[in-house]
Amino acid sequence: MTKKILLFAMVALVFGILGSLYSAWRYMPATPESPVVAKLLANKMPDVVNQRAQSLSAYQGKTLVLNFWATWCAPCVDEMPELVQLQKDFAERDVQVLGISIDTPDNVRAFAEKYNISYPLLLAGMTGTDLARQFGNQTGGLPFTVLVTPSGAVKKTYLGRLKMEELRADLLAI
Repeated sequence: MTKKILLFAMVALVFGILGSLYSAWRYMPATPESPVVAKLLANKMPDVVNQRAQSLSAYQGKTLVLNFWATWCAPCVDEMPELVQLQKDFAERDVQVLGISIDTPDNVRAFAEKYNISYPLLLAGMTGTDLARQFGNQTGGLPFTVLVTPSGAVKKTYLGRLKMEELRADLLAI
């Protein structure tokens, strides 16, 4: 009787392990379609508000609104309240706004406290300009926003002050 219980326990353990491995494989997000998105999601960036490094792979499989900005950029500051509202309005649709700042930590931290930004503000510093160029922003202008699909494809880029109606329509089309 003890041998049967032991054998049953071993078989159950083997099937449990196999089931876990299959589940992990089955639900593992696919590699993003865009190599630039894959490179971005493989990195960590400091989250200025939470004061810790943020692993960007946590956002894989979501619709992303990547907003490159700086505190000294007037159009960037103007669109922030609308991006906060966009995050609230589309949160249930698995949309995530990420502010990628090309600025200093102190400036971004003070800005976030003053304006109560509710989405992650990530600090890219001057490497953010290079990253924006990889997404197609050859002029280096700000603000620059990238719409990324859940599959990791770059759906659209926007240079300059966002037209929120256009961005909302583009998000609904995904």
